[in-house]
Amino acid sequence: MLPHRAEVVVIGGGVVGVSTAFHLAEAGVDVLLLERDELGAGSTSKAAGGVRAQFSDPVNIELGQRSLRAFEDFARRPGGEIDLKQHGYLFLLSDHADVAAFERGVRLQNEFGVPSRMLTVREACELSPYVVPDGLRAAAFSPTDGHCTPEAVVQGYAQGARHHGALVRRNCPVTGIEVSRGEITAVHTDFGSVETSTVVCAAGAWSAAVGEFAGVELPVRPLRRQILVTEPVPDLPPRLPFTIDFGTSFYFHDEGPGLLIGMSDPDEEYGFRLNTDDRWLGRLADAVARRAPRLADIGVAHGWAGLYEMTPDHNALIGEAAGASRFLYATGFSGHGFLQGPAIGEVMRDLVLGRRPVVDVSGLDARRFAGADVRPEHNCV
Repeated sequence: MLPHRAEVVVIGGGVVGVSTAFHLAEAGVDVLLLERDELGAGSTSKAAGGVRAQFSDPVNIELGQRSLRAFEDFARRPGGEIDLKQHGYLFLLSDHADVAAFERGVRLQNEFGVPSRMLTVREACELSPYVVPDGLRAAAFSPTDGHCTPEAVVQGYAQGARHHGALVRRNCPVTGIEVSRGEITAVHTDFGSVETSTVVCAAGAWSAAVGEFAGVELPVRPLRRQILVTEPVPDLPPRLPFTIDFGTSFYFHDEGPGLLIGMSDPDEEYGFRLNTDDRWLGRLADAVARRAPRLADIGVAHGWAGLYEMTPDHNALIGEAAGASRFLYATGFSGHGFLQGPAIGEVMRDLVLGRRPVVDVSGLDARRFAGADVRPEHNCV
């Protein structure tokens, strides 16, 4: 059953949507969250689970740092075990320009209190014993970065939202948004309509279609990424950092008794494909053989595919639309939505309530693409 009316309707039950619902409900707002499938069934459940504050853009640094603090406090608020492992993020750098960019990034991160630092190649190989030094010039590392379980984060925020009075409806696809004289009046679903004056779009890779319901252009496109999990690895290091060969985007971190391994595919085309295939495995095998050859003979246990929600500058879209009053959006995170989810929930709460946001996200407004205000993020994986 759907309520007749809700003060705010959040569309999307991934980490951004449930975090937004939790923070709004905690603030006393009447919230209805609508998810077309199961909670977290979209990009969140397919994420690698990394959490970090090592970015090149000040806004992303702040969002990442604030979210890290929330992950550290998650057992208390909203509550729940998320298996947070703060073993650090290690970026391996083989290009002079990347070394210079990360040096600038570390200086900026340090200004925001992030304990990141540059490392020698020898120090990097000691931290991540599978790595070979050939071709590396330096590395960047922050010990408070790490990874946790995306599904557990979603369930924790959803339970917290319900505890504070939010209604969460799964398997309830949104089919339209009614706008009258520039103002939102209702959200339509397969199970009826709900009167509302405020909508928050947190639909991830599907956000462009949601925006169209309200006549709002959100430049978000889906891009498939694939992940593998290996069979158990003998003598797995106890504090293996989330290790990224930045030049190739090959990465790995511990996942139970094995390793989670991923890498981008430059030949991948935009679209909603969620099947897995072997096309990318040749490049991955080459990257593994060059950077971590000891992993080449470890068997694959299983794998999956998920969707990045890409924007033209690989930075999020956060703000309120000009054309449809009280249509707010938080989407297009281009691979770092999970790790910024806690802080984004706070930001969206503040925007809905007309407060100054805990982080100034004005530069992430979708209207930046109409001018020359794009702000590319360098530290993308």
